[in-house]
Amino acid sequence: MIYMPCPKRFHSLDKGRFIQRKPRSPDASKVDQFEQTGETIPQLPLNDETNTKIPIIGLGTWKLNGIQCFNTVRKALVLGYRHIDTALMYENQEDIGQAIKGYDRESLFLTSKVPHTDLSKQDFLTAADNILKRLDSDYLDLLLIHWPNEEVGVEEPLDALEHLLEARKIRAAGVSNFTRFHLIDANRYNLKVVANNQVECHPHLPQYDLVDYCHRHKISVTAYSPLARGDVDADPVLQEIASKHMTSPASVSLRWLLQRGLIVIPKSSSDEHLEENLKVLSWELQPEDMAKINAISERERKVEPEWAEFDRVP
Repeated sequence: MIYMPCPKRFHSLDKGRFIQRKPRSPDASKVDQFEQTGETIPQLPLNDETNTKIPIIGLGTWKLNGIQCFNTVRKALVLGYRHIDTALMYENQEDIGQAIKGYDRESLFLTSKVPHTDLSKQDFLTAADNILKRLDSDYLDLLLIHWPNEEVGVEEPLDALEHLLEARKIRAAGVSNFTRFHLIDANRYNLKVVANNQVECHPHLPQYDLVDYCHRHKISVTAYSPLARGDVDADPVLQEIASKHMTSPASVSLRWLLQRGLIVIPKSSSDEHLEENLKVLSWELQPEDMAKINAISERERKVEPEWAEFDRVP
């Protein structure tokens, strides 16, 4: 499917018809609040050569589009989020580009991803340029290969990422949904380009071996779907720990991931949940809490499209 960028006006669906909306200018007081509170989110080093650091909590935007995406990103910025995660497949980058207008680009961290259908070198470079155009940004802080593609392999997209780094169109590069096997395969070509691996990770899919492999090779790990699509709320172990700390099972899941050294990008469109997700920075799980969560035996992957290669072996 060819996705054409929309003009630099914001569109929303209203009673079956599109209405053109002018992008709203950010309130000056809200920009100041963003700049102050954003500094409270800790960051992890990502690329020493470009001195790039990634905030450990970001906003996931999968299935956020149009006015909902615009409003959610603006709310998040006011609350102090700086890390916004998107992808070409999400078809929301114009919305995000409009939402971040008026904010200092250097204080933001934008992540995007190129789909598995565009992994030849030229297609990858074209996709990257399209992403930048839609976000109306000169560069990305992090660009990922969204899904591996056995038919194309990893050499061409890794070459494309290296080219984009050299051209300063991206500040760091990485992959997403790569298993340990895919990373070993990438190491045959240019694993040093890979600074981050974004994977599904939560108490029901802890990914212990993969996370350990990544950290041993100085690859940071970002956990998407960190709340298991809401299933963590019903987990009795997480409920017990949440009651102890007077918080929610969702917050316990996020805190568990952070204490394992992961980055988290929960998606939320409500003010309450956006705020709650940031509050996990103000408390810690005790060792016995971590041990109880580590002992959870349930295993379930929530994201497995038909093109996934989770079962691929040498």
